[in-house]
Amino acid sequence: MAKLERDRLTLSTYFAVSLWGWFIMSIGPTVPLITKQFNISKGVGGLHGTAIAVGAVSVGLVSQRLVLNFGRRPVMLAGSVLMVFGTFLLVTGPNVIVTLSAVVVVGIGGNLIINVAQPALSVHHGLHGPAAVTEANAGSALVGIFGPLAVGGAVAIGWGWKPAILITAVLGVIAILLIYPLSTSGPLDGRGAAQRRQSRKTGGGYTPAFWFFVIGLTAGVAIEFSTSFWAADLIGARTGAGAGIATAALSALFGGMAAIRIIGGRLALRYAPEKLMIVAFAIAAVGWLMMWTANSTAVAFAALFITGMGFGLHYPLGVALVMRASLGRPDAALAVAAITTGTAVGLAPFILGALADQFGSHRAFILVPIVILIGGGAVALGLRDVHKRARAEANSTSALAPDAPATE
Repeated sequence: MAKLERDRLTLSTYFAVSLWGWFIMSIGPTVPLITKQFNISKGVGGLHGTAIAVGAVSVGLVSQRLVLNFGRRPVMLAGSVLMVFGTFLLVTGPNVIVTLSAVVVVGIGGNLIINVAQPALSVHHGLHGPAAVTEANAGSALVGIFGPLAVGGAVAIGWGWKPAILITAVLGVIAILLIYPLSTSGPLDGRGAAQRRQSRKTGGGYTPAFWFFVIGLTAGVAIEFSTSFWAADLIGARTGAGAGIATAALSALFGGMAAIRIIGGRLALRYAPEKLMIVAFAIAAVGWLMMWTANSTAVAFAALFITGMGFGLHYPLGVALVMRASLGRPDAALAVAAITTGTAVGLAPFILGALADQFGSHRAFILVPIVILIGGGAVALGLRDVHKRARAEANSTSALAPDAPATE
């Protein structure tokens, strides 16, 4: 098995990605608590996912231009600063309008970080890029496991949700201190005309496989966010668990995500990421079925862990596949993906929350397997297109090769 080099740049970038992981895994179980605090509907509470989406889409529209003009390191630093500021705004917000605005700010910051960190890792590690991206997200999920525990624990002892979210600001300051000393050259650069020349060389377009992988990635993000936002509500309704226990139960989901990403980093060095991602959608379907039919807290914990093992590979492998199919334009590819995944983050929790208001959480969660089928099918079609293009290139190369000399 090939070895993945984990140098200072790699580890510092891993930490920056983990900053976003802590927030995103903490805010999901916090949304129902914010909903109760301000006495708003679940649909309105789900707009906090829409706020993250606004940040993601905004970044998708400008991130490539920012990287070309300033480089990846300054953009990552700016993202960290915005996350710190947005976190303070969130925990001090007196009403839902302020909390929604704060989440937009944090969403912009977090997406700036991941939109430049992952291409940097891909460029830095070359053929080992999918493994590095998967490992970075494994660390993010591993850190995120403690988010719901912190939220649930703080609620259980009467502190509320704010102290757990405030940890995001502390991690943001540490990320700034780690990223600032790194060199602006090499993988953390990305400036200049090189990517513009690559875009002109490829005609600025993408292959069908690219778009299939974007759909697969977007579907994975949609089911991850909608589940993390409302699974605690489903568990509480099905098992009778209190808010603190139901919220803390989400740590099982993120534990499964962390576990599979640690394993997935090694698997990505051996097996095709497309096939791994299809298997991940199948595992997510099994976990969803267990969660949907669970009537005890113990079964719900196990179901969430299995579901997390499916969800855990969707984002890192989807990102790796999108960048690989980008024809040498990883920053541009992730800008496109940020728009589609940001839209999914905005719509999926809101739609699921609105359906829960209308029909109850149990019926609303039927939406999840539908999206799983869409995502798995898209990745399968993308793999088919990759094989088709590989065969076409092989035939073209064979046709251009000189005839072999005759043998007597």
